[in-house]
Amino acid sequence: MAVVLPIPEYAENGGVNKIGPKELDAGTIFVLKSRGSWLHCGYHLTTAIVAPALLSLPFAFTLLGWIGGMICLSTAALVTFYSYNLLSLVLEHHAMLGKRQLRFRDMARDILGQGWGMYFVGPLQLGLCYGAVVASTLLGGQSLKFIYLLSRPNGGMQLYQFIIICGGLTLVMAQLPSFHSLRHINLVSLILCLVYCACTTAGSIHIGHSNKAPVKDYSITGVGINRIFGIFNAISIIATTYGNGIIPEIQATIAPPTTGKMLKGLLLCYSVVISTFFSVAISGYWAFGNQAQPSVLQNFMLDRMPLLPKWFLLITYIFTFVQVSAVSLTYLQPTNVVLEKRFSDSKKGEFSIRNVVPRLISRSLSVIIATTLAAMLPFFGDIMALFGAFGCIPLDFILPMVFYNVTFKPSRKSIIFWGNTIIALVSTVLSLIGAVASVRQMVLDAKTYRLRRAVGRDGGGAGRDGGTDVTSCCWPMRVAPAAGRCELLLLLAGASYSCYWPVRAVAAAAMVAWRGDGWGWGTDEMRGARLVTLDLGF
Repeated sequence: MAVVLPIPEYAENGGVNKIGPKELDAGTIFVLKSRGSWLHCGYHLTTAIVAPALLSLPFAFTLLGWIGGMICLSTAALVTFYSYNLLSLVLEHHAMLGKRQLRFRDMARDILGQGWGMYFVGPLQLGLCYGAVVASTLLGGQSLKFIYLLSRPNGGMQLYQFIIICGGLTLVMAQLPSFHSLRHINLVSLILCLVYCACTTAGSIHIGHSNKAPVKDYSITGVGINRIFGIFNAISIIATTYGNGIIPEIQATIAPPTTGKMLKGLLLCYSVVISTFFSVAISGYWAFGNQAQPSVLQNFMLDRMPLLPKWFLLITYIFTFVQVSAVSLTYLQPTNVVLEKRFSDSKKGEFSIRNVVPRLISRSLSVIIATTLAAMLPFFGDIMALFGAFGCIPLDFILPMVFYNVTFKPSRKSIIFWGNTIIALVSTVLSLIGAVASVRQMVLDAKTYRLRRAVGRDGGGAGRDGGTDVTSCCWPMRVAPAAGRCELLLLLAGASYSCYWPVRAVAAAAMVAWRGDGWGWGTDEMRGARLVTLDLGF
């Protein structure tokens, strides 16, 4: 794609890859070291995109069907490759002009203005990446628990304990000083994702041909409004799966000159993306139809009995756990940049006591907070769907088009200008609708979960009110539909108040529209939650 894009010529004035004095902070010096090759770039890109989240693709197909699923999966692959290449071209252009941009917020500041970088793109990227760390920690804990239950079916350890173990591993590995330090880890991650995707594909095909295979029904799930919102949820899932909110930071790890290296890294990355995404999505949906679970690995168990040999499942889950740990480290890097900038001294040595102690404390606290959030929020997947709609789509589908058009100013009569504009506008609409669908799903899930520990006299999850243990939760919780719904709405109200105004607007729309048995104004309890939201700033 790089060949067909008209890039205005510019002089190489000897300032190639120079960085302005304001960017020379400890975060860029210590974390974003520019020492890597295009191969290292490909490793980082692959780890950031090809993560265990791709195991949800068969589930997305249940909401779209064969034709819709294949169209969305293929379109997202083409658009994201094109989008990431545009970002790379913009970054190379500014580097050739003598001002190399190392962070997403630097791009927004230089291209759109100071406010865009400081108040929109910077916080958006940081929230999305930190949310990915929380989600990776949760997924790692789930993988560990499954390994444990395969070995000890009657074991008493709970999910939050495995999340803590996973967080402990991340805490140790997070002390690696720079993004470039992850190059060998991310090479292993690339190999592991190929292996566990091959295992997943082979497992789906084996079960699909066995006598234990479910009846194959490929009809789209849901009716009426549920089907419509399911379609947008599926689009958000696919967009989030292809998401990569750290393209500038990855390109910053490349040693100058950077021209052409990012494209090679993208080609390596997307060769892995195509081979893994499509094989898992097609084989999983073919084998299980509209019974595909949010993670296709869940379909490998039937009534708590494995449909495949235990050793095969153990290998798959072990590789998944190790690879998701690398994903977590990769998405920690924007947070590490901020922490190093705030607490380290760029005039001191990277491994001086002055910088090592703050690095150890700040990064450890960052991982501890992420682990705590993962152990608290059993419905974090729904929250991540919201982050995907408001984070992945703007960073990966909208801003690259805007950056290119503003930087290179292609003719308004050109195909590139209108192609970029149409992609940005369509993505904006999908982002807004996907966010409403995500908030709606969170409200519905609040019937089941409560955001607090509720332990009865017997030490289990059952309380005096006869609540039932929700074994899939991270903490022992009990089902309390009314209270759970209200508590989550209060949580959303508080969270939406701290976000920028589009999130608050979407949360308001979903809360006004939803009620327990459908859409429209609901109970007094819902009106009360709505009033709290109004008081918080709607």
